[in-house]
Amino acid sequence: MMDDRTDGKARWSGGLYVHVPFCERKCVYCDFFSVESLEPIEEYLSALGEEIRMSADSVRGMHAATVYLGGGTPSLLSPAQLDRVLANLRELVPFDPGAEITIEVNPGTVTLQSLRNMRELGFNRLSIGIQSFDDAELKFLGRIHTADDARRCISDARAAGFDNISIDLIVSLPGQDEERCASSLREALSLEPQHISAYTLIVEDHTPLAQWVKAGQVKPNDEHREAALYEKTMAMLDRAGYEHYEVSNYARPGFRSRHNSSYWTHTAYLGLGPSAHSFLWKEGAAQARRWSNVRSIGRYCDQLRRRERPLEREESLDAGQLFDEAVFLGLRSDGLDPALLSRRWGRDLTMRQHETVREICNEGWAVVEDGRIRLTARGFLLCDEICARLMVP
Repeated sequence: MMDDRTDGKARWSGGLYVHVPFCERKCVYCDFFSVESLEPIEEYLSALGEEIRMSADSVRGMHAATVYLGGGTPSLLSPAQLDRVLANLRELVPFDPGAEITIEVNPGTVTLQSLRNMRELGFNRLSIGIQSFDDAELKFLGRIHTADDARRCISDARAAGFDNISIDLIVSLPGQDEERCASSLREALSLEPQHISAYTLIVEDHTPLAQWVKAGQVKPNDEHREAALYEKTMAMLDRAGYEHYEVSNYARPGFRSRHNSSYWTHTAYLGLGPSAHSFLWKEGAAQARRWSNVRSIGRYCDQLRRRERPLEREESLDAGQLFDEAVFLGLRSDGLDPALLSRRWGRDLTMRQHETVREICNEGWAVVEDGRIRLTARGFLLCDEICARLMVP
């Protein structure tokens, strides 16, 4: 988090996240909170406005370096509704002149005109939930769009003036082999997005996909095929010039997601909307605060109608907890800087941890470059195991 002073007052930099929990149809794999009914949108927007007003004390002095509307499907909101959300956020904190302002969209919910409206409202980065360029895979996932819709969405986004476009893909779908995976990746690369998020499919509890797996109707890929598909993804995107800067994220130089990167560097962010998470910490502070909102539109709206914070849980984190998180987050992304860890948290990697670093480097899982410990492509496959070995008392 950046700290500076203007007119004698401390200012600090952070991010804003707004969860828009509406979908035309829930996908079979998705565990993010959302509902299929669009009826509560106006009630939600009123409650969101109230939460924004109630958050003023928490973010006093903050200016927004990044703004992110996620979901759910934010592109289901009308231009007037999106304008209302941005106006309320601008009343809460000033946006940096070069702020990254992202909106997630699904190809089946946008047109050239709606994308032009978003660009005119100030959104300058688009995150498109494509997931696959294979129509059979899209049908299995429960997506409402086709591969042609996805291609047209990217073309329309460029015509609307977006020059910072990210697309989401899912790797290791049940039964997917290397050629089928590579086919979607080749299609994605031919469309030249600035950013690609390629997530390995996870079977989340309480989803239709989990029920199908439990009933034996769907068989996930085994770990060997999953690893092979992940390695294929890394190799193809690396050859195409994309930087692999986080376990599932790849970007052209200069186009990393600044908002998502803030999650991995302990930059403060305020989350708004049902199920949204927040993390507030200022450089040099001994503790940080983290909290999450209720996963219910009804409870969210009811509590804010009574001017109550819609909290699900809240916690304080001390320097030791933040150090452990910094190890995990750093290895998942741009690597560990031991000097920064020591300066920020007052803790050094222990002798035992230095031995672990030597071991994982000897195994080819990590390298030490310019004083940073970074995972290799092989290391990313074992990220959780490596983190557990490093995070010792």
